[in-house]
Amino acid sequence: MSVDRLRRFIGDMTSLVGGAWQDRDEAATIEVGAKLLGELVRHDDWLPEAMAKCPPHGYAQNLLWCDPFERFCVVSFVWAPSACTPVHDHQMWGLVGMLRGSETSQRFVRDPVTGALAMGELATLAPGDVEALLPALGDIHQVTNALSDCGSISIHVYGGNIGAVRRHTFDEASGEPKLFVSGYTNQALPNLWDRSAEARAGS
Repeated sequence: MSVDRLRRFIGDMTSLVGGAWQDRDEAATIEVGAKLLGELVRHDDWLPEAMAKCPPHGYAQNLLWCDPFERFCVVSFVWAPSACTPVHDHQMWGLVGMLRGSETSQRFVRDPVTGALAMGELATLAPGDVEALLPALGDIHQVTNALSDCGSISIHVYGGNIGAVRRHTFDEASGEPKLFVSGYTNQALPNLWDRSAEARAGS
């Protein structure tokens, strides 16, 4: 297992948001970022094992990296069999790339007058697939591990520090929103920058 791919991805995303951030060009960030994330999740040889440990139930939201200026973050979501999230929003752009297993993303449309929720498009992600989330186009959804007999892992990239943002869960029946801050499961970041073995080998 090598974290080289993740290091390169972080470098590419830092360059991307560094340029797009000045222009506030979310469309460009999503378009190029989706291609970068797609390339990352097409390979399953880079995620640190500690960030891939399947919880006994529910899901783990592990922070892999947060940009120093909080312009983006990278998270591994590790899903227990059949685990699902509440219906929720994000308050920022997001990209979801499937690394292992499968998950479904059930979109919801919120009536701007009554606040009621109606089911929208249902997407099923397989390894290598990428889904984009944009608040302006509607980013309320519920995510479920599509597999009942094993865990799944998806890699998420958000346009901010998603674990520290006040956002909402929604009661599916009434559409009533409730504020929440997700935080992160892990207490320590993976060490991506120890390149001593390469240096000793002269590579």
